[in-house]
Amino acid sequence: MTFGTLSTTDLVKDGDREPWRLTTRQIELGLSILSPIVLLAAWEFAARAGWIDLRFFPAPSQVFVEAAAMIRSGQLIEDVLISLQRIVIGFTIGAVPGVVIGLAMGLFGKVRAIIQPLVDATFPIPKIAILPLFILILGLGEESKYAIIATAVIYLVLLNTAAGVRNIDRIYLDVGRNYRAGKWMMFTDVALPGALPMIFAGLKLGMGVALLVIVSAEFVGARSGIGYLIWTSWQTFQVEQMYVGLMVSAVLGFATTALIDALERVLVPWKRH
Repeated sequence: MTFGTLSTTDLVKDGDREPWRLTTRQIELGLSILSPIVLLAAWEFAARAGWIDLRFFPAPSQVFVEAAAMIRSGQLIEDVLISLQRIVIGFTIGAVPGVVIGLAMGLFGKVRAIIQPLVDATFPIPKIAILPLFILILGLGEESKYAIIATAVIYLVLLNTAAGVRNIDRIYLDVGRNYRAGKWMMFTDVALPGALPMIFAGLKLGMGVALLVIVSAEFVGARSGIGYLIWTSWQTFQVEQMYVGLMVSAVLGFATTALIDALERVLVPWKRH
């Protein structure tokens, strides 16, 4: 039935049209951006109102001014680049064998029987407590920084990878064995894709721990880097510079997590994000 040139179908379509509204993803993104802005605004207001002691909690605006001055001098950029280099190299040294060993532990019971007790015995040891040993063996150079980061990262990646393999539906492993897939094919075509979500969970945890460890290691075993900046600023009571170092650590943590999330969306498209 039509009314002039307007049909009942057109009326139904017009009635079914919903007003524009934000998607859940857009709302979550907006909240993620808004929450730190609100926190900084509240901090700034409290500082200007005199509600907090500026000797220990300088206003964010002062911290940003100090950060800009340190960027212009080149000091902050140099420290960030040095810490990033240490993190990337140490993280790679720990993550790659962590994935390989974790896949082997998940696939082969004998490998798991050999390695699991060693992991269980050494994992609870605070990794930063091993730094003096690495300094004693490797010296105060970059090698000791790489070693402590790799040691902290490998456990988290290894355990998550092994758990990911063991959570794969057994039918996929059985199909691979029934088709006489070799060990390398079981690694690359069955275990690795199936464990990727857990592998990325381990990588994100490992990256967070890498940031914690390198800052701690640079407190006592370095003459450069973000940790060294924070430590020397505290010793000389340059509070604004100390907060700049803390702020940069937070930004690095956010940026590296976002980078790994983006890589995960590319390599694990079947996982809901």
